[in-house]
Amino acid sequence: MTPSQALAELRAGNARFVSSQPRVRQPASDVKATASGQYPFAVVLSCLDSRQPIELVLDQGIGDIFSARVAGNVLNDDILGSMEFACKVSGAKLIAVIGHSNCGAIKGAADKVELGNLTGLLTRVKPAIDQVPDDGQPRNAKNYAFVAKVAEANVRLALQQIRERSPILREMLDQGKIGLVGGMYDLATGEIHFYDNQFR
Repeated sequence: MTPSQALAELRAGNARFVSSQPRVRQPASDVKATASGQYPFAVVLSCLDSRQPIELVLDQGIGDIFSARVAGNVLNDDILGSMEFACKVSGAKLIAVIGHSNCGAIKGAADKVELGNLTGLLTRVKPAIDQVPDDGQPRNAKNYAFVAKVAEANVRLALQQIRERSPILREMLDQGKIGLVGGMYDLATGEIHFYDNQFR
C-alpha cells in the first residue's frame, strides 16, 4: 500500500461510516488472524473525546490502524516515539492527525483552565491559540468560530512538529515512504474533512 492509497482507504472508511454502510466484520476471526502479528496501514492521532471513536468513524477493524488518543490530540514525545515505531518498524504508510469540532480541550485552553495534570496538557495548545490572528472578537470558549480556528491550527501545529521533532519520520516523509495528513471530524455529521494541502 502507498501513502496515497492509505489516505484513500481512510476517506472511504469514513464515507462508509457516514452512510451507515460499514464493512461486515467477524471480530473473533480478526482476533485470531492478528494474534501472531500486526500490519496496520496507518497511525492516527486523535482526541480522547468519546464522540470520536476513531476506528469506528473510519470504519477500520482489529489490526487495521494504530490509534493514539489524547485530549486535544496534542503531540508529546511518547506519541512521537509510537509513531516512529508504527512507521519505521511496523510499516504504516500514513500518519493522520484528526481533531474535531467543539473540542473541550481546545475550549479549556482558550479559557486558561487549570486542573491538576490537565493544566500542563492544555499548555500544549497555547501555540495554536497564538497562531490565530486577533480579529477583535472574544478569544474564549464561547466564540465558536475562534474555537474552530484554534482546533485547525492545533492539528496543523502537530503536523509541523512531527516533521520537525522526528528525524526518522522526516526522512521517511522526504523519501515518500510515508504520508502525513491532517483533518477535522465534525461531531454533528460524522464526516472527516481532510486537509489535502497538508499531504506530504
